Amino acid sequence: MTTTATRPARLSGGDDQKHRLTAITGMAGLGLDAIASVAYGPEAIVLVLAAAGSAGLGWTLPVTLAIVVLLGVLIACYRQVIQAFPDGGGAYTVASKYLGRRAGLVAGASLVVDYVLNVAVSVAAGVAALTSAFPGLLPWTTELCVLVLLIVTGVNLRGIVVGAKAFALPAAVFVASVLVVIVVGLFRPEVTAPVSQSTTVGGVGVLLVLAAFGNGCSALTGVEAIANATPSFRTPRRQRARRAEAGLGLVLGVLLIGLAVLIQRFDVRPTEGRTILSLVTEGSIGNGWLYVVIQLSTVLLLALAANTSFGGLPVLAAKLARDDYLPHVFGLRADRLVHRHGVLVLAVLSGALLVGTEGQVDVLVPLFAIGVFVGFALAQIGMVRHWRAERGRGWLPKALLNGFGAVLTIAALIDVTASKFLEGAWLIVLVIPIFVVLFSLVKRAYDRIGKDIGVGTLPKRPRRTSSVVVVPVVAITKLTAECLSTALSMGDRVVAVHVTFDDEQEKARQFQADWQEWRPEVPLVLLDSQHRVLGPPVARYVNSLEDEQVVVLIGEIEPAALWERMLRNRRGAVVARCIGRTTSAVVCRLRFRLGFSTSI
Repeated sequence: MTTTATRPARLSGGDDQKHRLTAITGMAGLGLDAIASVAYGPEAIVLVLAAAGSAGLGWTLPVTLAIVVLLGVLIACYRQVIQAFPDGGGAYTVASKYLGRRAGLVAGASLVVDYVLNVAVSVAAGVAALTSAFPGLLPWTTELCVLVLLIVTGVNLRGIVVGAKAFALPAAVFVASVLVVIVVGLFRPEVTAPVSQSTTVGGVGVLLVLAAFGNGCSALTGVEAIANATPSFRTPRRQRARRAEAGLGLVLGVLLIGLAVLIQRFDVRPTEGRTILSLVTEGSIGNGWLYVVIQLSTVLLLALAANTSFGGLPVLAAKLARDDYLPHVFGLRADRLVHRHGVLVLAVLSGALLVGTEGQVDVLVPLFAIGVFVGFALAQIGMVRHWRAERGRGWLPKALLNGFGAVLTIAALIDVTASKFLEGAWLIVLVIPIFVVLFSLVKRAYDRIGKDIGVGTLPKRPRRTSSVVVVPVVAITKLTAECLSTALSMGDRVVAVHVTFDDEQEKARQFQADWQEWRPEVPLVLLDSQHRVLGPPVARYVNSLEDEQVVVLIGEIEPAALWERMLRNRRGAVVARCIGRTTSAVVCRLRFRLGFSTSI
């Protein structure tokens, strides 16, 4: 029986530091999404600009530089968020405190949507890269997506540190390999452009450049995850999280600029069946063993980039649960400090998305990045109000930085939404308000439950009342004896009830006679049932007992062997549910474990 609506409790014993992140493992565990975006961010830019031919491709580096500037501003701003709000939650926490409850819910909903989409896009992109290398696997795309999702979920159920350590090596190999490509490509004396399609368009319009910028902003997803999951870091968590955020921004910025320079140097253009990263790699180092390493590490990293969501969303869900906007179960932590319910729900939602879209990247990508920019914008506006309210030392430059970030992210949000709206972004614009409504409904339910049970108030002093323990019995067995022994220690009066059926009256009279011979001091009440059901007759009898505290004690057997437990009829559970729904009695279920000397 549910008896409380209080906030979820933390594990006792304090935080175990070995199950928390360092700056390095934080980058690996929470930054894979951002790092992996170098595999598709530059390509998203080139695919748009290629429509204008050589003139359009000449804007690759300027567009990339604009994105890196925005990245730098976001990194600086989120380092301030970490400093000001070390308890995590990121945009949700900032917006809730300084922009109001509804703005906070919009930020929280947008981040939840983006985290789910990040898992689906990352897994689908990794599998797409794998099926491109091995076309024979293409018919198994959906199954491969589910398999990768199960692997990542299983690792994260072992703890965020386990996931960070497991995925650190692939991330390091990928970053090191791309850096080698950039360095070799920059200093290579002879430049040979890979074979590509040739198109020429007269001029480059502003709308085309803005569309390329909007597409390229997909490379910025994931930079907020560290600020959202700051509580996952070891102490001093502020310093470690800020270092991880800065390191992530530095790595991502260097890789994006380096690849953009090589794209223009090699005159790389979209080629059917080839990714831009593979063309750049071939132009820089050829198609030898290092080329194969980069392609394989790209496949692996894209699939594992989903780990960012598994590190960020459970912590965000825990914050929402503590504020009563999600079921409190999301705030509970298992061993290794894992928010398992958040991990499992994220896996289920993203798995449904992957199965529904059959793992098709082109269907998922248009939905991506909208939600995260909503969170970006709200976080920066909230931080401006934070500095104005605090007015501590050096508050004005900090407020100006966040204000500049707010302007940039709002502009980027408008650009991204407009450029992707008809391609599917309209669905995200619809889903975010739905999540806000669901959060509000949960909050309203918790408020009502809290009011009904008097949370925050002092109730009347309890007084002793007479109590009766009702024990449903079917036959006179060791289980019945165990239940009566327990019942006699629980209440002032014990009553046994036996449900009889119209066609078994002789059997009922014999049962009554046996009972009188066995335990005559315990009253036995016979209850008629015309429809051969057990729960309703017992419930009606319980409701007839007025002015007494009623406890219904239901005995159930539990065989020692697991397979034998499937032989139970589970009538006890059916009766318990019926009484729990239709009466105010306290329902207790006593297990009689077969093969053990004691009962539980």
